[in-house]
Amino acid sequence: MSKDTTSENLRAELKNLADTLEEVLSTSTDKSRSELDKLRAKAQSTLSETRARLGESGERLAQHTREAADRADEYVRENPWTGIGIGAAVGVVLGVLLARR
Repeated sequence: MSKDTTSENLRAELKNLADTLEEVLSTSTDKSRSELDKLRAKAQSTLSETRARLGESGERLAQHTREAADRADEYVRENPWTGIGIGAAVGVVLGVLLARR
């Protein structure tokens, strides 16, 4: 799943949740107790689904991050001097940027 698709799915889920909660809040004065209970159940269901999907997305993101860190670690172990050179270059760039302030 691409990053754009995942973020679009998250936006859609959060919009759905917001719409459901807005419906509950806006109609709470006009509804009977049974209708409010139905709306509350719908809101709780939507919230649970959204939390589950956000949790899944967080797990996928954490897994991708771990994989990228493992690949970087493997690259540095196979090419230590390149890793040192990259680290030194980043240090010089940061030093120059910080010295300007």
